[in-house]
Amino acid sequence: SPYRLFKNLDFIVPNSFVIVSNHSRYCNLDINNPKTNPHIYSYNTCMSSKPLAEIMRPDKLEDVVGQSHLIDSGQIIREIIKNKNPTSLILWGPPGSGKTTLARIIANQTDTDFIELSAVNSAKADVLKVIEHARQNQRLGQKTTLFIDEIHRFNKAQQDTFLPHIENGTITLIGATTENPSFEIINPLLSRSRVLVLNPLSKQEIITVLNRAVKGLGLSAKVIPKKSIALIAELSG
Repeated sequence: SPYRLFKNLDFIVPNSFVIVSNHSRYCNLDINNPKTNPHIYSYNTCMSSKPLAEIMRPDKLEDVVGQSHLIDSGQIIREIIKNKNPTSLILWGPPGSGKTTLARIIANQTDTDFIELSAVNSAKADVLKVIEHARQNQRLGQKTTLFIDEIHRFNKAQQDTFLPHIENGTITLIGATTENPSFEIINPLLSRSRVLVLNPLSKQEIITVLNRAVKGLGLSAKVIPKKSIALIAELSG
């Protein structure tokens, strides 16, 4: 069968080995070629300095797929960018819905210094270092956006740290969470932020993203036919 299952590969499509993973850009190996079948090139030959998701990440609002209720004309994120008015936000949505992407675009298009931390591996001391950096920015007339991924992982005392610095304008906070903010984020922080709900991408939206990736990698429809893209989109949902 042209479908082969290999450990650690994200997907295999007919008549070729196409490896797309969190640690590789791509490899396209013809399984009908006796030089490469049944053996596969070293996984390290496919390595890239960036994951595919990072390579394909949009850097402007016009390229974002999904979340039209937030980014279309007249909607809140579009207005924040249009008015160059950074606003503290809590982005609540499932993995892969675009929380990090939107945070980066907002910071970039509102001309603020973007600093990113993950609550999974950051402590209060890390936050205080960022606050000190933001104070220096403030003295120079530069605004600072602090993005906290998985903000629900911070306990109440850690979340309290942000409050005075949001109030005095030292930072604009954007937090990303997959959990209900009403239960995981302290009320004083919620009252100083706007909670935006991100929806899961639809199957058609996932197909759009996959088609962009295929085009960006220079892969042909023969290598990855439409039915394979549709199957991947179905499994991704």
